[in-house]
Amino acid sequence: MKIATWNVNGIRARQVQFLEWIEREQPDVVCLQEIKAAPAQLGEALSNLPGYRSYWHGAGAYSGVSLNLRTGAFAVEPAFGHPSFDRETRVVVATSGELVVASTYVPNGGKDYDDKLFFLRQLQDWAAGHISAGNDVVVCGDLNVTRTERDVHPKERKLNAIGQRPDERALFEQLLATGLVDLARELDPDNDGLFTWWAPWRNLRERNIGWRIDYVLASQSLARRAITCIVQPQVGTSDHAPVVATFE
Repeated sequence: MKIATWNVNGIRARQVQFLEWIEREQPDVVCLQEIKAAPAQLGEALSNLPGYRSYWHGAGAYSGVSLNLRTGAFAVEPAFGHPSFDRETRVVVATSGELVVASTYVPNGGKDYDDKLFFLRQLQDWAAGHISAGNDVVVCGDLNVTRTERDVHPKERKLNAIGQRPDERALFEQLLATGLVDLARELDPDNDGLFTWWAPWRNLRERNIGWRIDYVLASQSLARRAITCIVQPQVGTSDHAPVVATFE
């Protein structure tokens, strides 16, 4: 099984790149964030993505997420929806038997930092509920928090910068404490250049001066079967790179 997540920063601007990437990667689950499009604004190639059951959850030119599950890849037909704490089209969930996958776009916090912290607490409660119920849980997406100082290039580290603050990092750790594993760091623990987002100036991406804010988090039962979790910085023109996890 292959699960991928990507903040595309506008699916219409990235449509050709996305379709080429999904054809090449053939993931079983595709989580997208910041699609910046309502369902009515999507063309046929996206709204009826060949080979996938899709749920596009966007409201226009801001935010928005989607989940795409490969047809026939799961024994139980997936059901889509969004949890009660969703707002600004930031979360979509797919359930197939005991597998629960969430495509999540956590608020940046620049306009309302307290709301970001509240959102993270609600995400934590949601994950804890499903894990305690015995489900296999995957939380994917742009969580807009760098887990540790190591997840920010030294040139980008700034005291009290949003995305690097101790209180939001503490909430991230509490989310993991529900029983989730940060797959990229678990499988590549010594990589000091493991970043997923780069500011779009001064060739920061080419120089790999970035932040790690995009994640695949999996519950313990799934994490034990994870083989790789790879960042693909060479893919696309979004300011974020896809993250792709492969499981036995």
